[in-house]
Amino acid sequence: MAINLEKGQRISLEKSDGKKLQNICVGINWGAIVKKGFFGSKTEAVDLDASCALFNDAKELEEVVYFGNLKSKNGSVKHSGDDLTGDMGGDDGLDNEVITVNLGDLSPITTHVAFVLNSFRGQDFGSIPFASLRVYEGTPTRVNEVFAKYNITGGNFAGHVSMVLGVFYKRNGEWKFNAVGEPTRDKKLQETLETVKQQYL
Repeated sequence: MAINLEKGQRISLEKSDGKKLQNICVGINWGAIVKKGFFGSKTEAVDLDASCALFNDAKELEEVVYFGNLKSKNGSVKHSGDDLTGDMGGDDGLDNEVITVNLGDLSPITTHVAFVLNSFRGQDFGSIPFASLRVYEGTPTRVNEVFAKYNITGGNFAGHVSMVLGVFYKRNGEWKFNAVGEPTRDKKLQETLETVKQQYL
């Protein structure tokens, strides 16, 4: 059964059968903005960008996997590609962007794998009808077991265009997950990653 994560919650990466997760996917699902006017409603595309940053134990940024770099150097992290619109016809239940991570294939010096979300066109998170994060075992097109779900809409997201979704971190050789779920004042990906380095590693 999936864990409904709360902001700041930390969990170990253990499946229902007690085995540790190795091949994981982080999927982001979001909707387009529906604006109601005098002559009916209009749907406005939303371009959110999920990115994954790898850090070593010294908090040095190793590399970033995002829409402009879809695969890490050794292939352990992969991005499904850029979604420029979000769900235009309501929630279809499918992830718009998926980042896959093989924890076993990461470089031995990688100790933190951070996931962030940025609104490319600067559309306010508070105006997006729905957005969620889920961690699961499988592939971008096949879900074997949903490990955790995290709702990233509502609350204090209004007025922000950038947020830290969560951080996988390695302690004593074991991977764990911290569901951060915090908006930041940053406008660009590079700024968001600096916030991750300063506050969440």
